[in-house]
Amino acid sequence: MLGRDSRLWLWFTRQWLKISKQGAVPRSVPGEVERVRRQYLESELRFRSLLESLPKVAVQGYDRNRRVIYWNEASTRLYGYTPDEAQGRLLEELIIPPFMRDGVIQAHGAWIKEGVEIPADELELLHRNGELVPVFSHHVMLNEHTDEPLMFCVDVDLSDQKRAHRELDFATRFDRLTHLPNRQTFEEQLGDALEECRVHDNALVLVYLDLDRFVEINDSLGYEQGDRLLVELARRLNQGRRSSDLMSRVSSDEFLLAFPGLKHPDDILTLVKKVEENMTAPFLLGGRRVKVTACLGVSVYPENGESASELIRNADVAKNRAKLDGRGQVLFFNQKLHDELVHQHRLTDRLDQAIENHELLLHYQPQVSAYTGRIENLEALLRWEPRDGPPVSPAEFIPLAERSDLIHRISDWVIEEACRQRARWRDAGLALERIDVNFSGRQMNRPDVFQRFEECLQRHGLGPRDIGIELTENVLIDANERILSGLRRLHDRGFRIAIDDFGTGYSSLNYLKHFPVTALKIDRSFVRDAHNQPKDRAIMEATVFIGHRLGLEVVAEGVENSEQLELIREMRCDLVQGFYFFRPMGANEIERLLSGMVAGTKTLSS
Repeated sequence: MLGRDSRLWLWFTRQWLKISKQGAVPRSVPGEVERVRRQYLESELRFRSLLESLPKVAVQGYDRNRRVIYWNEASTRLYGYTPDEAQGRLLEELIIPPFMRDGVIQAHGAWIKEGVEIPADELELLHRNGELVPVFSHHVMLNEHTDEPLMFCVDVDLSDQKRAHRELDFATRFDRLTHLPNRQTFEEQLGDALEECRVHDNALVLVYLDLDRFVEINDSLGYEQGDRLLVELARRLNQGRRSSDLMSRVSSDEFLLAFPGLKHPDDILTLVKKVEENMTAPFLLGGRRVKVTACLGVSVYPENGESASELIRNADVAKNRAKLDGRGQVLFFNQKLHDELVHQHRLTDRLDQAIENHELLLHYQPQVSAYTGRIENLEALLRWEPRDGPPVSPAEFIPLAERSDLIHRISDWVIEEACRQRARWRDAGLALERIDVNFSGRQMNRPDVFQRFEECLQRHGLGPRDIGIELTENVLIDANERILSGLRRLHDRGFRIAIDDFGTGYSSLNYLKHFPVTALKIDRSFVRDAHNQPKDRAIMEATVFIGHRLGLEVVAEGVENSEQLELIREMRCDLVQGFYFFRPMGANEIERLLSGMVAGTKTLSS
C-alpha cells in the first residue's frame, strides 16, 4: 500500500507528464504565445525540480526501443546506476529480472502498436548489485500513435513497507528471543504433520517441556541470564533434529516438540530420553555452572488425540501433573490422569465457594502430657463438609488449595477462626494453654504473612502463649531470609514454633541449630512401626534425645494403642497426640471436654 506522500508525488508526476504530453503550444498572438511558452517552461522546471527532489519516487524515461532517455536521482538511489551509466541502456537489461524480460518487451510492444496500457502494479525489479527491489510501478506513454513514443516509469520504493510487513509477520508467527515458531504457528505445522501421519499410518509423539523454578533463575541471576538459558536450551533441543521434527517456544519457560513418522513403540521412549538428555549438562550463566531441570508431559498420536489442539492439551495435562511430583519428572498422558484432573478442577471450583457457604470448619485434636494425661494444647485441623455431599478429605482438598491462590483465603480464615475460638475459650475461663495452627509453604511465601498473623492476634487480644505455629521441615529448608527473619522475631517474642512431621522431609541436624524452632513433632509413620521396626525405634530415640539436648519440646503423633504409648513414655517424649486419647473434635465437643463435662477416651492408668 502506498503512503500518503508517495501518492501525492505520484499525482505531481502525472501532472508533469500531462504538461510534457501537450507538445506544441497553441497558436495565438505573439505576446500571448510568449506568455504561454514562459508559463509552460516555468511549470516544467517546477515539476522537474520536484521529481529530482523526491527521495523514494524514481522516474525513468524510455524511447520506442526501450532505451533510457531520463533517469532522476531517486532512480540512482533505488537501482544503483547514475544517470550517465543508465543513459541509452535497454530497460530489460538494466532493471528487469531475467524471468520478466520477455513479458516486459511484449507488453511495451503491445502498448506502442495496439494501445494496450501496462497496468500499475507491485513489482520486484533488479538493483545493480543483483538484489531485488520491491516497488509500486506506474507507466505513462507520451506521443502515442507517433513515430517517437516515450514511456515514463514512475516507481515508488516499497522497501520500508515490505520490511515492516515481514517484521510484523515474523512477530505474529515466531518467538522474538529464540526465533522458534510460536504456539499458533506450531499448531498449524502440527496439523500438517498429523495429516501426513494419517496418510502413512505413522505415530507421532508430542513433548511438553516446562523448566523447573525458572522464576528463581530470573530473580537470582537476572532476566538477561534467564534469556541466555532459553536461547541455549533452544539450541540444544534443535541439535540433531530431523527436518520433519517440529519445535516451538509457547510461553516464558515452556517448549513444545513434535516427532512425527514413528513406526515402533520403542522410538517413543528413545525420543523422550533424548529430550531429557538436553538437560543433563549444566548451563553456563553469569560465569556460573547452573544445573537446570524440567518436567515433561508426553502425548502420543493417535492414542491420546487425533488433532493438534487435543494432543497439546493432553501433553499439557501430563506436564502439569508431572510438576506436582517434583522436579525433573516425566509423565505420559492417559485417560485416568485426565479424569483425575477434571475432578480436581471441579473440586477447586467448589472449594472456592466453600468459605462463603460456611462449609469449612476447624476440628481440634488435644496434645496430652505423656506423664500426667493432662490436655496441654490443641492442634487446629481444617475440615470441609460440603452442603451437597460427603466430607472431603484434607489430603485431597488442601493440596488443591496449595496449587492455587485459594490457600491464602483459606489460611486467613483458619487463623481468624482459631483466634476467635481461642479468645472465646479464654473469656469462658477454660483451662487451655495454646492452639497450634499449621502454616503451608505457599502461605509462608506471602510477603505480609507475619503482619497478617500478628494483626489477627491483636484483634482478638491474644499473645504468644495463646497461638502457636506448625511448619513442615521442607518449608524451613526452602525458606528465604525474609521468612527466617520473621520466624526469629516471633521466636524472640515467645511464640511456639514446631516442626511438623519431623523426619519425613529433607532432615538435617544442622538446621535445628540455626532455625528458630521450639518443638519437634515425630511423624506418625515412625510411631506406627517403632514397636516392630528397630530402625524406626532408633530414629525416634535419637530424635527425642537430640530434641531435649537442644532444649526443644518433643511430641509423638499418631499414638493409637497402649503399646505405642508405653514406648513413647520409655523414650521420655513430652506430649502425645493421637486416637488413643482423642480424635479431632468440633469446638462444642472440645468445650465440653475442657469444662469437665465428658472424660477423655483413655487415661494414663487405663
